[in-house]
Amino acid sequence: MKKVIIVTPHPDDETLGCGGTILRHKKEGDQVCWLIVTKMGDEFEISRRMKRKEEIERVKEMFGFDEVFQLNFDAGSLDRIPLGNIINEISQSFNRFHPNIVYLPYRSDIHSDHKVVFDATVACTKWFRYPFVNKVLAYETLSETDFTINPDSNHFHPNVFVDISSHLEKKIEIMKVYESELSEYPFPRSVKAIKSLAYLRGAAAGYEAAEAFMLLKERL
Repeated sequence: MKKVIIVTPHPDDETLGCGGTILRHKKEGDQVCWLIVTKMGDEFEISRRMKRKEEIERVKEMFGFDEVFQLNFDAGSLDRIPLGNIINEISQSFNRFHPNIVYLPYRSDIHSDHKVVFDATVACTKWFRYPFVNKVLAYETLSETDFTINPDSNHFHPNVFVDISSHLEKKIEIMKVYESELSEYPFPRSVKAIKSLAYLRGAAAGYEAAEAFMLLKERL
Protein backbone atom coordinates (compact mmCIF):
# COMPACT_ATOMS: atom_id res chain seq x y z
CA MET A 1 0.00 0.00 0.00
CA LYS A 2 1.26 3.44 -0.97
CA LYS A 3 0.32 6.77 0.57
CA VAL A 4 -0.50 9.38 -2.05
CA ILE A 5 -1.14 13.11 -1.66
CA ILE A 6 -2.78 15.26 -4.33
CA VAL A 7 -1.82 18.91 -3.81
CA THR A 8 -4.29 21.27 -5.49
CA PRO A 9 -4.38 25.05 -5.60
CA HIS A 10 -8.17 24.92 -6.09
CA PRO A 11 -10.94 22.31 -5.96
CA ASP A 12 -11.36 20.78 -9.45
CA ASP A 13 -7.60 20.72 -10.17
CA GLU A 14 -7.47 17.23 -8.67
CA THR A 15 -10.14 15.93 -11.04
CA LEU A 16 -8.86 17.67 -14.15
CA GLY A 17 -5.22 16.79 -13.52
CA CYS A 18 -5.33 13.31 -12.04
CA GLY A 19 -8.91 12.18 -11.50
CA GLY A 20 -8.45 8.88 -13.29
CA THR A 21 -5.13 8.27 -11.56
CA ILE A 22 -6.73 8.88 -8.16
CA LEU A 23 -9.38 6.29 -8.98
CA ARG A 24 -6.65 3.83 -9.97
CA HIS A 25 -4.76 4.40 -6.72
CA LYS A 26 -7.93 3.77 -4.74
CA LYS A 27 -8.72 0.61 -6.72
CA GLU A 28 -5.20 -0.66 -5.99
CA GLY A 29 -5.72 -0.16 -2.26
CA ASP A 30 -3.58 2.94 -1.77
CA GLN A 31 -4.39 5.63 0.78
CA VAL A 32 -5.03 8.96 -0.92
CA CYS A 33 -5.09 12.41 0.69
CA TRP A 34 -6.44 15.58 -0.94
CA LEU A 35 -4.70 18.80 0.07
CA ILE A 36 -6.65 21.90 -1.00
CA VAL A 37 -4.56 25.05 -0.61
CA THR A 38 -7.16 27.79 -1.21
CA LYS A 39 -10.79 28.62 -0.56
CA MET A 40 -13.29 31.04 -2.07
CA GLY A 41 -12.71 34.49 -0.63
CA ASP A 42 -15.24 36.56 1.28
CA GLU A 43 -15.96 38.58 -1.86
CA PHE A 44 -18.14 35.68 -3.03
CA GLU A 45 -21.72 35.42 -1.81
CA ILE A 46 -22.30 33.07 1.10
CA SER A 47 -24.53 30.88 -1.08
CA ARG A 48 -21.67 30.40 -3.56
CA ARG A 49 -19.22 29.54 -0.78
CA MET A 50 -21.64 27.05 0.75
CA LYS A 51 -22.16 25.48 -2.67
CA ARG A 52 -18.41 25.00 -3.02
CA LYS A 53 -18.23 23.31 0.40
CA GLU A 54 -20.97 20.92 -0.69
CA GLU A 55 -19.09 20.20 -3.93
CA ILE A 56 -15.90 19.41 -2.02
CA GLU A 57 -17.76 17.02 0.27
CA ARG A 58 -19.40 15.28 -2.68
CA VAL A 59 -16.13 14.95 -4.58
CA LYS A 60 -14.44 13.60 -1.45
CA GLU A 61 -17.09 10.87 -1.24
CA MET A 62 -16.95 9.99 -4.93
CA PHE A 63 -13.17 9.60 -4.97
CA GLY A 64 -13.11 7.95 -1.56
CA PHE A 65 -10.31 10.14 -0.22
CA ASP A 66 -8.91 8.87 3.06
CA GLU A 67 -8.10 12.40 4.27
CA VAL A 68 -8.79 15.95 3.14
CA PHE A 69 -6.75 18.91 4.36
CA GLN A 70 -7.99 22.45 3.62
CA LEU A 71 -5.50 25.28 4.19
CA ASN A 72 -8.02 28.07 3.50
CA PHE A 73 -5.79 30.68 1.89
CA ASP A 74 -7.84 33.01 -0.33
CA ALA A 75 -7.85 31.91 -3.97
CA GLY A 76 -6.08 34.23 -6.37
CA SER A 77 -3.93 35.81 -3.68
CA LEU A 78 -1.16 33.29 -2.99
CA ASP A 79 1.47 35.47 -4.65
CA ARG A 80 0.72 38.16 -2.03
CA ILE A 81 1.24 35.82 0.93
CA PRO A 82 4.73 35.12 2.33
CA LEU A 83 5.85 31.84 0.76
CA GLY A 84 7.09 30.61 4.13
CA ASN A 85 3.56 30.72 5.52
CA ILE A 86 2.30 28.46 2.75
CA ILE A 87 5.28 26.11 3.06
CA ASN A 88 4.63 25.79 6.79
CA GLU A 89 0.99 24.78 6.25
CA ILE A 90 1.85 22.25 3.55
CA SER A 91 4.69 20.90 5.69
CA GLN A 92 2.31 20.28 8.58
CA SER A 93 -0.02 18.35 6.27
CA PHE A 94 2.87 16.25 4.93
CA ASN A 95 4.07 15.43 8.44
CA ARG A 96 0.56 14.35 9.42
CA PHE A 97 -0.04 12.11 6.40
CA HIS A 98 3.52 10.97 5.46
CA PRO A 99 2.94 10.64 1.69
CA ASN A 100 5.16 8.42 -0.44
CA ILE A 101 3.92 9.89 -3.73
CA VAL A 102 3.22 13.58 -4.33
CA TYR A 103 1.19 15.00 -7.23
CA LEU A 104 1.43 18.78 -7.68
CA PRO A 105 0.55 21.40 -10.32
CA TYR A 106 3.07 22.35 -12.99
CA ARG A 107 5.12 25.46 -12.28
CA SER A 108 4.65 27.03 -15.72
CA ASP A 109 0.84 27.02 -15.46
CA ILE A 110 -0.60 30.42 -16.30
CA HIS A 111 -2.38 30.84 -12.93
CA SER A 112 -0.15 32.44 -10.29
CA ASP A 113 -1.65 30.23 -7.55
CA HIS A 114 -0.32 27.16 -9.38
CA LYS A 115 3.22 28.56 -9.50
CA VAL A 116 3.19 29.34 -5.78
CA VAL A 117 1.76 25.95 -4.83
CA PHE A 118 4.45 24.24 -6.90
CA ASP A 119 7.24 26.16 -5.17
CA ALA A 120 5.80 25.64 -1.70
CA THR A 121 5.21 21.93 -2.25
CA VAL A 122 8.65 21.27 -3.72
CA ALA A 123 10.12 22.79 -0.55
CA CYS A 124 8.41 19.94 1.32
CA THR A 125 10.07 17.13 -0.65
CA LYS A 126 13.66 17.34 0.65
CA TRP A 127 14.65 13.79 1.57
CA PHE A 128 16.38 14.75 4.83
CA ARG A 129 13.27 16.51 6.18
CA TYR A 130 10.59 14.38 4.52
CA PRO A 131 12.23 10.95 4.14
CA PHE A 132 8.87 9.32 3.43
CA VAL A 133 8.52 11.14 0.06
CA ASN A 134 9.84 8.89 -2.71
CA LYS A 135 8.19 10.20 -5.88
CA VAL A 136 7.07 13.63 -7.09
CA LEU A 137 5.00 14.14 -10.25
CA ALA A 138 3.52 17.25 -11.86
CA TYR A 139 0.08 17.04 -13.44
CA GLU A 140 -1.41 19.14 -16.23
CA THR A 141 -4.53 21.25 -15.75
CA LEU A 142 -6.80 22.16 -18.66
CA SER A 143 -6.96 25.95 -19.20
CA GLU A 144 -3.84 26.44 -17.06
CA THR A 145 -0.96 24.25 -18.27
CA ASP A 146 -1.90 24.60 -21.92
CA PHE A 147 -2.64 28.34 -21.85
CA THR A 148 0.76 29.74 -20.99
CA ILE A 149 2.19 31.84 -23.84
CA ASN A 150 5.38 33.00 -22.15
CA PRO A 151 8.17 32.01 -24.58
CA ASP A 152 10.57 31.69 -21.65
CA SER A 153 8.39 29.14 -19.84
CA ASN A 154 9.34 25.50 -19.65
CA HIS A 155 6.41 23.84 -21.35
CA PHE A 156 4.87 20.63 -20.07
CA HIS A 157 6.69 17.58 -21.47
CA PRO A 158 5.07 14.44 -20.04
CA ASN A 159 7.17 11.36 -19.43
CA VAL A 160 4.70 9.28 -17.39
CA PHE A 161 1.36 8.08 -18.79
CA VAL A 162 -1.28 6.41 -16.63
CA ASP A 163 -3.93 4.25 -18.31
CA ILE A 164 -7.32 5.59 -17.17
CA SER A 165 -9.42 3.90 -19.85
CA SER A 166 -11.65 2.19 -17.30
CA HIS A 167 -11.90 5.32 -15.14
CA LEU A 168 -12.55 8.10 -17.66
CA GLU A 169 -16.34 8.08 -17.36
CA LYS A 170 -16.17 8.22 -13.55
CA LYS A 171 -13.71 11.11 -13.83
CA ILE A 172 -16.22 12.97 -16.02
CA GLU A 173 -19.03 12.17 -13.58
CA ILE A 174 -17.01 13.64 -10.71
CA MET A 175 -16.06 16.72 -12.72
CA LYS A 176 -19.76 17.41 -13.32
CA VAL A 177 -20.12 18.04 -9.58
CA TYR A 178 -18.34 21.35 -10.21
CA GLU A 179 -21.23 22.81 -12.19
CA SER A 180 -19.86 26.35 -12.32
CA GLU A 181 -16.49 25.16 -13.67
CA LEU A 182 -17.87 23.33 -16.71
CA SER A 183 -19.30 24.76 -19.90
CA GLU A 184 -19.92 23.71 -23.48
CA TYR A 185 -17.09 23.01 -25.92
CA PRO A 186 -14.90 24.79 -27.05
CA PHE A 187 -14.66 25.99 -23.44
CA PRO A 188 -11.46 24.28 -22.20
CA ARG A 189 -13.11 22.81 -19.12
CA SER A 190 -15.80 20.95 -21.02
CA VAL A 191 -16.58 17.26 -21.19
CA LYS A 192 -15.43 17.11 -24.81
CA ALA A 193 -12.12 18.84 -24.03
CA ILE A 194 -11.45 16.60 -21.02
CA LYS A 195 -12.10 13.48 -23.08
CA SER A 196 -10.08 14.80 -26.02
CA LEU A 197 -7.01 15.35 -23.84
CA ALA A 198 -7.41 11.86 -22.33
CA TYR A 199 -7.57 10.30 -25.81
CA LEU A 200 -4.58 12.35 -26.99
CA ARG A 201 -2.47 11.26 -24.01
CA GLY A 202 -3.70 7.71 -24.48
CA ALA A 203 -2.59 7.69 -28.11
CA ALA A 204 0.90 8.74 -27.01
CA ALA A 205 1.16 5.67 -24.79
CA GLY A 206 -0.88 2.97 -26.49
CA TYR A 207 -3.96 3.30 -24.28
CA GLU A 208 -7.52 4.27 -25.07
CA ALA A 209 -7.32 7.10 -22.52
CA ALA A 210 -4.55 8.33 -20.24
CA GLU A 211 -3.43 11.08 -17.90
CA ALA A 212 0.05 12.49 -18.39
CA PHE A 213 2.58 13.60 -15.81
CA MET A 214 6.12 14.86 -15.54
CA LEU A 215 8.23 12.79 -13.17
CA LEU A 216 10.26 15.35 -11.23
CA LYS A 217 11.90 13.11 -8.64
CA GLU A 218 12.06 9.46 -7.64
CA ARG A 219 13.98 7.65 -4.91
CA LEU A 220 14.27 3.90 -5.36
